[in-house]
Amino acid sequence: MIKIKDIPRIDRPREKLEKYGPEKLSNIELLAILLRTGTKDLNVLKLSQKVLQKFEKEKFVGVTLENLKSIHGLGTVKASEIIACFELGRRMLKDKKFSILLSPKDVWERMEDIRGSKKEHFVVFYLDSRNQEIERDIISIGTLNESLVHPREVFEGAIKNNAAAIIVAHNHPSGDLKPSQDDIEITKKLIHAGKILDIEVIDHIIVSAHSPFFKSINLI
Repeated sequence: MIKIKDIPRIDRPREKLEKYGPEKLSNIELLAILLRTGTKDLNVLKLSQKVLQKFEKEKFVGVTLENLKSIHGLGTVKASEIIACFELGRRMLKDKKFSILLSPKDVWERMEDIRGSKKEHFVVFYLDSRNQEIERDIISIGTLNESLVHPREVFEGAIKNNAAAIIVAHNHPSGDLKPSQDDIEITKKLIHAGKILDIEVIDHIIVSAHSPFFKSINLI
């Protein structure tokens, strides 16, 4: 049996969480942090895998103490900690409404304060692995070009926010949604940088206060 101490430090759950944030950990690794230790036959990662395999993902949050205690390696203490963790999360998220960006129209609606501006605003939406918005950031104000919008500024915020993906958007004050050559070139550079950093560029949306409201730059 491979013990946790035999795994390179950078691949151990706690060390990965500290370095990359919780979004980069698998469900097995997150549960392993809760369990802390395994059994004499299973290391904590294998025990976590065994627990998750026993229950369907959708039903796991409703698992009971007795359900968990039926698994070899989970006593009252470990089972109680899992139950307490899920209950705490359920209570804290009960009334929380997530902003989920799934379409260009969603982005257009979130650009309400910007889309009618007389100056171009370049905006980045930082998203987690479920496409839930972590934060929105205005990167630049002015005519779009490489001196105003650089991958460094775009992905600096993505890394700081542990984003799994980003959506970028900007407004065209003229109302003409046709992408300029600069728009296209900037999009290409961001896609390339995102691939290197393993942060997906989901879309680049041009918005306007006028009909037809928005347009995707079809390079993604």
